[in-house]
Amino acid sequence: MKKYLLIVFLFAAGAFAACTKDAPETPKKYFASWNECESLTALKEYVQDVTNINSKNYIKPEDRIVTFDMDGTFVGELYPTYFEYNLLEYRALDDPTYKDVAPAEVKEAAQNIRDFVRTGKALPDHFDMIHAQAAATAYAGMSLYDFDLYVKAYASKPANGFTGMTYGQSFYKPMLEVFDYLEDNGFTFYVVSGSDRFICRSLVHSLGISPNRVIGMDVKLKSSSQGDVTGVNYTMDKYEDLIRTDELLIKNLKTNKVLQITQEIGKVPVLSFGNSGGDSAMHNFCLSNTLKCAAFMLIADDEARDHANREKALKLGEQWREAGYHVISMRDDFKTIYGAGVKKVDFTF
Repeated sequence: MKKYLLIVFLFAAGAFAACTKDAPETPKKYFASWNECESLTALKEYVQDVTNINSKNYIKPEDRIVTFDMDGTFVGELYPTYFEYNLLEYRALDDPTYKDVAPAEVKEAAQNIRDFVRTGKALPDHFDMIHAQAAATAYAGMSLYDFDLYVKAYASKPANGFTGMTYGQSFYKPMLEVFDYLEDNGFTFYVVSGSDRFICRSLVHSLGISPNRVIGMDVKLKSSSQGDVTGVNYTMDKYEDLIRTDELLIKNLKTNKVLQITQEIGKVPVLSFGNSGGDSAMHNFCLSNTLKCAAFMLIADDEARDHANREKALKLGEQWREAGYHVISMRDDFKTIYGAGVKKVDFTF
């Protein structure tokens, strides 16, 4: 009897194992934070086409390159302005370790930001470059390690204009789902931002994005004991650190994005995601690809869940469609922006 039961048990176990092994896997579900919409349909149809080996539009995995702007594309930029602007304002005007020694031009740039967000006073012309140089100066002398800690410490503060979220948590949940979908379909994506490269690296670290897939504004680096000696004439010691200098190398906007993509990636992307005119050159570069390609622009048209100007956003949406880009509406296409428990509130100053 015991022998009979043992045979039955072994047969049942084997049958169960066979069924388990052969049972089809449950398909992974994507886009839980999206509504069914034109932009999402366009993305899915594109991916299904170019990953189908029998399609005339098939793209080999090594050529499935995607570029993503950061601020306003998958990271919030309206609290009440760009993260790196907020950070400079804090550094020059509030940080007790720096505000009393901040150079006049750094304080002036920070005050411009403060006046803009608090009173609506227009920023000076070409402020992107004014800010870039002020930021280069403000963080000069910091090691990359210390700068990373500094950025992450500020990112842990509650995001102005929201409850239930820090700056470092202010990712658009639907766009993170796009990352997962594209990676699972053999695409490699790069963050290509106008913000400081090392700020971007610090912010996306929690997402598991490798530092070598982050391109941004750059300042010159040097070894901590290098002094004024050029790098070609100096041999770094193993105990030295890399530190930031005040020499701005590039502000990664508009056509500069294209130049940096070409130098660092070496391929024309087949997909590009952005949210502003600063991304148009990157999109147009993508659309020049002889492989099947597409570009997407987000518009900040959700005044209920985010700090947005719907009228302005809709006008931009028309402009982007005329340029040949797919338009993603944050109001209509996203079920949620930042996730459950996050609410828009008035800014505090």
